[in-house]
Amino acid sequence: MHHILIVEDSPTMRSLVVSALEDIGLPVRISEASSGFEALRELPRGDYDLIVTDINMPDINGLELISFVRRNAAYRSIPLLIISTEGSERDRERGLELGADAYLVKPFDPAALRRTAKELLEKARGE
Repeated sequence: MHHILIVEDSPTMRSLVVSALEDIGLPVRISEASSGFEALRELPRGDYDLIVTDINMPDINGLELISFVRRNAAYRSIPLLIISTEGSERDRERGLELGADAYLVKPFDPAALRRTAKELLEKARGE
């Protein structure tokens, strides 16, 4: 069972991401956080195999979350996927520089999201 954490402040976008990932073709359990702050509280509660995050969020943004995850020994190996409206090359580069494994621009193609998430999960588990 793969455990995925979705970090997205928009309830509509979060439910779109959840419904796309529920149909990934792997057994998954999905947890949700509506902010970076909530994600930091959620991380110690679950053994996550993938974090999917937005960049623009109130309180702690996605880039700060990625930075925290990559600096923390307990979480540093968890694959990170950014889904953001920030399509500019600079934001994409910054996210990948901080340690994100992949970057999709909103509006995203659900099939591309499923494919990318599945690849990251399989790579992380060495499947």
